[in-house]
Amino acid sequence: MADARKPLLIALLNHLLELSGEREIRSLQHLPLEQHVDVSELKLSLVDVKCTDATGRRFVVEMQVLKVEGFEKRVVYNASKAYVMQLRSAEEYPTLCDVVGVTICNFKLWPEQDATGHFLVPMLSRWRMQEQHAGAGGLGQVQYAFLELPKYAAGTAPESLSDRWAYFFREAMNLDGVPQALSHEPFVGALEVARTATFTPGEWDAYERGKMAEQDARGAITVAIQEGEARGLVRGKAEGDVAGRAAAVLLFLEARGLAISAEQRQAIAECTDAARLGLWISRAATVASTADLLA
Repeated sequence: MADARKPLLIALLNHLLELSGEREIRSLQHLPLEQHVDVSELKLSLVDVKCTDATGRRFVVEMQVLKVEGFEKRVVYNASKAYVMQLRSAEEYPTLCDVVGVTICNFKLWPEQDATGHFLVPMLSRWRMQEQHAGAGGLGQVQYAFLELPKYAAGTAPESLSDRWAYFFREAMNLDGVPQALSHEPFVGALEVARTATFTPGEWDAYERGKMAEQDARGAITVAIQEGEARGLVRGKAEGDVAGRAAAVLLFLEARGLAISAEQRQAIAECTDAARLGLWISRAATVASTADLLA
């Protein structure tokens, strides 16, 4: 983690976790990204940032663009893995430090609303275990925080810190200047990092392959099929599988921001070759354009 960016991450964590006073994070140390566990069904688990503060508390920070089946389980897995991997053969349970999973997702993880149209789970939500009868908090060694960007509703004038971070993540790449709401630190610094950040083509390919790994691909297919069924697009299992695969291809391309012409969209949507659609799904994470995918 570049030293210049540590204050931005510290500010983000303090704001999203609502830490102040003695509980504030004041320093962070970068931890290796790899936490390999030899489990065949969990071949790859990539997080964006893994770090620890001066007290030893661990933070697992992830950004997720694409909605996939089992996403919540993956978040729990990553946080739990960060907790158990602290132990070494000569260490004991009292040495374990708390872990907080922080997830920023560009989809509604909990879309349910009440009769007045308010989300049952707010845009910024915090989760930890509690006793089911009395509601007492406890067993807080592993906690979670989620920022669901599509729930943002403050327009161009966000006031709360969580709203400002959501506004930043939603609009940073679309802004021509610094808006009034983000005209002070840490947001000015965050905008500058977003403006100047560059990846080599190889780095982008590695990142995108990781974020759209095989597990996510399978989940996206399932989600797409379910959405197709909900819209009445599926007429039988075989047809539903093909429709779901075609929808998954489009989901990948759209999540990566690749342009899709009307003709290309029609070609993908009308494809009935399940094998070809499977190939397109595997290539959609790395191709440079939709034309390259269809070539």
